[in-house]
Amino acid sequence: MHPSRHRLILLAATTAATVVAGTLGTVVASAAAVGCRVDYQITNQWQGGFGANVTVTNLGDPLNGWAVTWSYAAGQQVTQAWNAAVTQSGAQVTARNVDHNTAIATNGSASFGFNGSWTGSNPVPGSFALNGTTCTGAPPTDEPTTPPPTTPPPTTPPPTTPPPTTPPPSAGLVQMEKLDRGLVSVRSGSGNLVSWRLLGTETSGVAFNLYRGSTRVNASPITGATNYLDSGAAAGSAYTVRAVVGGAEQAASPPALQFGAGYLDVPLQVPAGGSTPSGESYSYSASDASVGDLNGDGNYEIVLKWEPSNAKDNSQSGYTGNVYVDAYTLTGSRLWRVDLGRNIRAGAHYTQFQVYDYDGDGRAEVAMKTADGTRSGTGQLIGSSSADHRNSSGYVLSGPEYLTMFNGQTGAVAATVNYDPPRGTVSSWGDSYGNRVDRFLAGTAYLDGQRPSLIMARGYYTRAVIAAWDFRNGTLTRRWTFDSNSSGNGAAAGQGNHQLSVADVDADGRQEIVYGAATIDDNGRLLHSTGNGHGDALHVGDLDPGRAGLEVFKVDEDASKPSSYFADARTGQVLWSTAASGDNGRGVSADIWAGSPGAESWSSAVAGLANTRGQNVGRKPSSANFLAWWDGDPVRELLDGTKIDKYGTGGETRLLDGSGVASNNGTKSTPALSGDILGDWREEVIWRTTDSRALRIYSTPTLTSTRIYTLMHDPQYRVAIAWQNTAYNQPPHPGFFIGNGMGTPPTPDIHLR
Repeated sequence: MHPSRHRLILLAATTAATVVAGTLGTVVASAAAVGCRVDYQITNQWQGGFGANVTVTNLGDPLNGWAVTWSYAAGQQVTQAWNAAVTQSGAQVTARNVDHNTAIATNGSASFGFNGSWTGSNPVPGSFALNGTTCTGAPPTDEPTTPPPTTPPPTTPPPTTPPPTTPPPSAGLVQMEKLDRGLVSVRSGSGNLVSWRLLGTETSGVAFNLYRGSTRVNASPITGATNYLDSGAAAGSAYTVRAVVGGAEQAASPPALQFGAGYLDVPLQVPAGGSTPSGESYSYSASDASVGDLNGDGNYEIVLKWEPSNAKDNSQSGYTGNVYVDAYTLTGSRLWRVDLGRNIRAGAHYTQFQVYDYDGDGRAEVAMKTADGTRSGTGQLIGSSSADHRNSSGYVLSGPEYLTMFNGQTGAVAATVNYDPPRGTVSSWGDSYGNRVDRFLAGTAYLDGQRPSLIMARGYYTRAVIAAWDFRNGTLTRRWTFDSNSSGNGAAAGQGNHQLSVADVDADGRQEIVYGAATIDDNGRLLHSTGNGHGDALHVGDLDPGRAGLEVFKVDEDASKPSSYFADARTGQVLWSTAASGDNGRGVSADIWAGSPGAESWSSAVAGLANTRGQNVGRKPSSANFLAWWDGDPVRELLDGTKIDKYGTGGETRLLDGSGVASNNGTKSTPALSGDILGDWREEVIWRTTDSRALRIYSTPTLTSTRIYTLMHDPQYRVAIAWQNTAYNQPPHPGFFIGNGMGTPPTPDIHLR
């Protein structure tokens, strides 16, 4: 429904010190307001409940500490709040500042929000006071005319998270990383392709000068794409780049990373192998990776999972070696190693690790499921060192389960809580031997539209449970838990994929969890479900730029359901589908061919290549795996195994053959990571070397004329990099269309920390 906006504006006020609602004590003169304005907005209503946002603007002297008070006339009760500490005594409500928004400058504002309950009617409060000074004005008499939706309120307990930080009023809402230029020099023929990041906060009005040593190589400032082919330059030449703003040259960037052979090797320290209680020997290979700015220097570090050679699918019995997680700088310096211990089983479905700056301090944390015997990067023990919960089949079906947030810089434990959702009764997840109970997914989402939350989930074949966590001020607190067993959520049972996606599907500024065929709203309620069941691959993005909003392409393995479908991401309405054909194990959707507008979609079990209307437009690509923007045009390329191909109607053209490298995850043939981690908006690919002694990062040697800000400043794309390592890895998609005929990318609503 459309929000109902009600505004109360101060007409007159005084400056005397006062007592606020009898709860704050005396407010000193420096904290008193001489004028204020309140914007009270009902954002949504449902039967028995409502959500609201409040913005208070200080029209008087600067405030250092504030409280807004009002009274409800119809028995409304505030149930939860964010960005303010809200208390209620009878009809009177008091919202106090929290530590991050204590000060309000003259003409500055502070915003907070809350959910509440109501019965019968929900009239707007008649007046508000700021630090005891009444913000008067005739309140509007109009009430929301749209009836509340019939969706019931969530059955899970109210959020326990402290309020998220609100950025300054002049800044974008979404808090993202403060990155440096990510300058890279890739050998290209007899020259060097040098490329760098355009930040999401500078999408217009900035140009660049590129320097080789102390010599500027461009005749005039570069205003187009953020790359430059320095023809004839010597291999190994040193480069820096400087932004030019308003004609003034800014400070030089850090020096470029050198990709002399087209790639950069990051040396690794391979863990020693071992043997299981049954006498089986095992060794280690580098597996899935992620990136984050662990030390706050504006440059990414790599977090890497080590997989033992006896890692198991959940359906397979047997012991496994321990899982290790390392952190490395791009120069190969190991920052720390976490040993998850014997009570965490190894395999694609067990350890999903998330790397993100959750607390907003400018340094990324690392989150993962832990257990008795886990040791941090600083040697801290979690739980009992002697406990061994493995049964004779190698499964871990008893003992405590934890969720730990690790300090990304040191690997130390920052916070540990009991894992939610808990194991409970093993058989309640669909079998009794331990296959379905330990199917885990993980992600990161901007549930409040401002700061990231951690998503940890369990189950998708039958019961599906998703928990959202916030990490603030050194504490992990649960925001909400969604359970398909709860009343009103049954349509999500059995709808999960082997991975998830995160996107703002309803364009309200807050991200949702696309959990396979079911989508969970940012508030932990079921948004919709197609009912088409479990599948192995899922893509969410602006796949059809000719229609409003985002779309979903998904493949299914239920023989009674469509083998694939293309749906509206907001409503779940299926726009087209393909006939049932059993287990359709692979599917991809992206603009890989300029001959058809928007994305093309294809899958293993369906012949041909489908356009955005589901019509067959030609030859199906020879792979159905991953994607990468690699060459100079905005049409995406095919990434499969250790190669990158460009699609053509008569066949593929090989653009890159990875040398001395290997892909991960068996037949899934996925890279350690692929994404826009360096240089301009095109994507790097990271594979392990065949001996796992290094991660080899490839970056494009091809010039582009397309100017796009770094995709890591697009919120949907950035969180996709975080969840890429989850179970059956899938490629990232931004929240806007990149492809043939694309328009100017939207300016992201972000601020940098």
